[in-house]
Amino acid sequence: MSKVKIVSIIYAIGIIIGALFFDVWGADTTPFKTLSVFAWTVIFIIALFFVDKNERK
Repeated sequence: MSKVKIVSIIYAIGIIIGALFFDVWGADTTPFKTLSVFAWTVIFIIALFFVDKNERK
């Protein structure tokens, strides 16, 4: 399994955990919840960049 797939699976699991356990997409969303999802996505994009960069070498 490629590292890109592993990073994508970890990201999807994190989004599911955020949706189910932390109620990130609930009716009473706080700025902290919004920023945490944004930060998780930024970490995902950075991880994808470095994993793809290292796989091409």
